[in-house]
Amino acid sequence: MKTLASSMLILNGKLANDPILRDTIHQFRERGFDLHVRVTWEFGDAERFVNEAHSLKIENVIAGGGDGTLNEVVNGIFKLEEKSRPILGILPLGTANDFATAAGIPDALNNALMLAINGRPRQIDLVQVNRGRCFINMASGGFGTKVTNDTPETMKATFGGVSYLIHGILRLDKLSPDHCEIRSGDFIWEGDALIVGIGNGRQAGGGQLLCPGALINDGMLNLRIFTGESLVPTLLSTLARSEDEEHMIEASGSWFEIRAEHTMTFNLDGEPISGNQFSLVVKPGAVFCRLPPDCPLLK
Repeated sequence: MKTLASSMLILNGKLANDPILRDTIHQFRERGFDLHVRVTWEFGDAERFVNEAHSLKIENVIAGGGDGTLNEVVNGIFKLEEKSRPILGILPLGTANDFATAAGIPDALNNALMLAINGRPRQIDLVQVNRGRCFINMASGGFGTKVTNDTPETMKATFGGVSYLIHGILRLDKLSPDHCEIRSGDFIWEGDALIVGIGNGRQAGGGQLLCPGALINDGMLNLRIFTGESLVPTLLSTLARSEDEEHMIEASGSWFEIRAEHTMTFNLDGEPISGNQFSLVVKPGAVFCRLPPDCPLLK
């Protein structure tokens, strides 16, 4: 008989009292699954729980929350010695769940948890920024990032992922591009960027498909820039998911460097980082993640 792998669910504290989630976990335990639960309270808790799982030799570490919770768990795993990193599982419970949605993680709680515990592990890339934090999904900058950071929690709770679109339309009067230089190998671009997406994954900001061709196991990043020559039309066409080639620049590479004379903010899986210089480098096959067999992000 196959021995069931031990798992630790690292759960965003906002979800601790969800009765359906509690009942689901109870049902899995009754079926014989060794499932530990840890609840985060503040930044740093997720990494501490990952270290605890490592010390207990727990095989699966499951990120239960949104893209921000996933990012914290991924960074905790990445800091461990490569040969002893636990397998990543994903239980999408946040507002946008951009990575989970693009990866085809099931919406149904039972199915998602079963996949996170017992799905086939696949080796996937991470991306390290300025030799520090990593992201699994997307680094997004420009107006879209400002919208994501400023969207009120009450709006997100009411409207979910579409709240970013609603708030973006309300913020059109604050619209301004970022002048920057972006390079990778033979690719060099300088200009006014309204939206910048550098994707290991494909979407950000509650479903905006910024890098539709990105794969998470090809050792490459996809870049898409929406330029700021015509601000409002560019924003509206972007939000409508149209292929506005007139205002769009695309490239790919295993690394990118971004420089600006002023401070820019990028969201790394929804977690903001600010500065005027960014270095992004792919870390091929950095973690194993339990994903659906037909995951569209795999080559």
